Amino acid sequence: MTEPAPRLQLLTREGCHLCVIAAETLTRIAGEAGLGVSLVDVDTDTELRIEYGDRVPVVLLDGREHSHFTVDVPRLRSDLGIPSPH
Repeated sequence: MTEPAPRLQLLTREGCHLCVIAAETLTRIAGEAGLGVSLVDVDTDTELRIEYGDRVPVVLLDGREHSHFTVDVPRLRSDLGIPSPH
């Protein structure tokens, strides 16, 4: 029996400044939802590099692409059921 993929994953690569910003943002939002974030370096997997390598950072929610280049915070909050700050 295999474990399900983490609810939130961030596909990244070394030396990517947008990835650092996205990781900070995603970690903050995930924390509000009581979730962790799994960071995955696309350059460690040929299939991931081919599929996502030109779009990192990529946020995956439940294994599906949610946003890329930046974290779509309002949409992510909505999809995770987190109220927007006022």
